[in-house]
Amino acid sequence: MRILLNGKEFFTDKTSLFQLVPVENRENTVKIINGFQTSDDVSLNENDEIFLIEKGKMPEENQLEAMMSARHTPKVHEKVKNAKVGIAGLGGLGSNIAVALARLGVGHLVLADFDVVEPSNLNRQSYFISHLGMKKTDALADEIRQINPFISVETVCRRITLDNAEEIFHDCEIVCEAFDNPQAKAELINTVLEKMPDVKIVSGSGMAGYLSSNSIKTTHRFSRLYVCGDMENEAKQGCGLMSPRVMICAGHQANMILRLILNENTP
Repeated sequence: MRILLNGKEFFTDKTSLFQLVPVENRENTVKIINGFQTSDDVSLNENDEIFLIEKGKMPEENQLEAMMSARHTPKVHEKVKNAKVGIAGLGGLGSNIAVALARLGVGHLVLADFDVVEPSNLNRQSYFISHLGMKKTDALADEIRQINPFISVETVCRRITLDNAEEIFHDCEIVCEAFDNPQAKAELINTVLEKMPDVKIVSGSGMAGYLSSNSIKTTHRFSRLYVCGDMENEAKQGCGLMSPRVMICAGHQANMILRLILNENTP
């Protein structure tokens, strides 16, 4: 019987999943068959795709990519791997979006921010105490290497302005706007829409406080502009930025980016 085992063609006379794994290794082996992780014995069929990965051990690049491809919807991973996405601002939105895209396996990320990690960031941003004082670009690149060391990460430790935004993100197919400052948001959006005709932009607006999660949504504003959030609740006195709603909005942005990579142009 022909199967694919850890991304490679393999011929076997075994008829069940457990027959491929020695008894002494079964508890310490991640078993995935046709994209589904299981702890049960399963009958094998011709052309099944199987991954047997030792727990706690980093697989080789081709094994990791094949495993991610199997876990994703068919034909998704290749498009995701070849995509290049720019993230402008690495705070609560941007850091969480970058981590989500890294876990998706987006092959090329441009991370842009001028700031350093400080204690007040830890309530909602994807950083750790060990990152305090580090440039956000460096800290986040380090995190991504711990998630998937085979992703290409370009870091730009500069303040993004009207004068340099096009240069920084010129070869990205999608730009993610993740600023706190309303003027910086508007400037980046206008730059992309006016000067970068082949680039789509996904923006965030309104995720402060602890109101209902269900008010956060994704809307298609213009042909190349998508906005995520409740469009109303910005941070102010008595209404701070808190992790749950920030992360929900970041999830909306990351999912919209994924949909655009896959040529799904509706929210």
